[in-house]
Amino acid sequence: MQRVSFSVLRFSCTAVSATASFDVSEAVTTSQQASDSASPDEARALIADLFRRSATIYWVDMLLSSGAAWALTVLYFAAPAWSLVQIAAFVVAAVLFFRVGTFIHEIVHMPSTQMVWFKRAWNVLVGIPLLMPWIVYRNHTGHHNHTRFGTPADGEYLPLASSPLIETLKYMVQAPLLPLFMLVRFGVLGPLSWLHSGLREWVLTRASAAVSNPYYTRRFPERDEQHLLIVEALCFGYLAVIAGLLWQEVISPWHFLMGYSLLAFTLGLNWFRNLAAHRYGNDGSRMTMDEQVADSINITGQTWLTVALFPVGLRYHALHHMFPALPYHQMGEAHRRLMAGLPADAPYRVANRDSFFAAVAQLWRSASNTSPEHSSMRAWSQGAGRS
Repeated sequence: MQRVSFSVLRFSCTAVSATASFDVSEAVTTSQQASDSASPDEARALIADLFRRSATIYWVDMLLSSGAAWALTVLYFAAPAWSLVQIAAFVVAAVLFFRVGTFIHEIVHMPSTQMVWFKRAWNVLVGIPLLMPWIVYRNHTGHHNHTRFGTPADGEYLPLASSPLIETLKYMVQAPLLPLFMLVRFGVLGPLSWLHSGLREWVLTRASAAVSNPYYTRRFPERDEQHLLIVEALCFGYLAVIAGLLWQEVISPWHFLMGYSLLAFTLGLNWFRNLAAHRYGNDGSRMTMDEQVADSINITGQTWLTVALFPVGLRYHALHHMFPALPYHQMGEAHRRLMAGLPADAPYRVANRDSFFAAVAQLWRSASNTSPEHSSMRAWSQGAGRS
C-alpha cells in the first residue's frame, strides 16, 4: 500500500503515467556485482527469530489508533469552523486513520486463517467507513511476484523516474479525487453490476483492485468474489445511510464535504508517501530479486515526518520486499541486524535513503531529465499491463 500499505481503490481508466531512467541502472549494476556476497538464506538467518506476529501488538495498535482517530473526527466536526482546534483535529485524525488504514497491508500478507477476527474488526472500524475493505487489496501479492514486479502487469508500479516529469504531476493531482473514485465504485458501479453480468465482469476486471497503475486489468480472483460481494453490500448500505441523513437534513452538504476532505487528506498521505516507496526507474522489463530490492527504498532518517508518513513498517520497504512475511513490529530490529551483519557491498545497503525528501528529489531529478522520446510509460500505456 509497495508497502503500500494501504493503496487506494482506483479506476484503471484514470489518466496517469510516470518515470525517468535515472541511476537505477547504476544501482542494479551494484546489486548484481554484490549478489554473491550475501545469499537470501544468509540474510534470513540473521533475522530468523523475528517472523512471529504478536496478536496483542496488532490489536492494541489498531484499537488505540482507530479509537483516537474517531474521537478526533467527532472533535473535528464539533469544533468551530476554521478554528485551531478543528484544524489540529483534522490533521491528527487523518494521520491516525492513515496509520490504522495501513494495517490493510499487514492483513493481505497474513495466511487466510490467521487473525481472522482482527481482519473483520479492521473492516468494521475503518475498511467499510473509509470505503476500502481489505479484500480489494488482495492484488498486492502480485506486486511481490518476481515476474510482474516493476512491469506493466504490476498494479503498484509506474515508471515515474524514467518518464517525463508531467507523468509524476499527473499522478500527484489525482489525490483529491480518490474518494470520488471510491464513492462511484461502491455507490454506483457495484450495485449496478449486481444487475448486469457484462458490467459485473468489467467491474471485477477494471475497478476491484487497489492500485496506482491505471493500466492494470487483472481480473479479481473468483475464489474471493463472495467476500467482495458482502463488503460491497456493506459499503453500499453505509453510503445509503449517509444519503438518507442528507435527504432528511440530519446532516448538511457541508458535513459531507468535511468528511470528503478528511478522507481525501488521509488517502493523499499514502498517495504521496508512495512516491518514496520505490525508485520507479524500470523500463518494464523483468527484474531479478536483487534488482527489486535495489529499486525499493528504506527511509532510515529519524524525523517526525518519517513517523507520520511511514507508519506500521512502511519506512522499511526494501526490507519488506526481501521478506514480505516479516511483521511490522519486528522490522526495526531486523533492519539493524541486517545492517550490522551483511557485507559492505550487499544489495540491501543500496536501498537506504535519509529521508522522504531525498528519495522524492532523486525521482524528480530523473523525471526532469527524461524526454518524451525516452519515456518508459509507453510500455504501460500500450496495454502491456493486461494479464
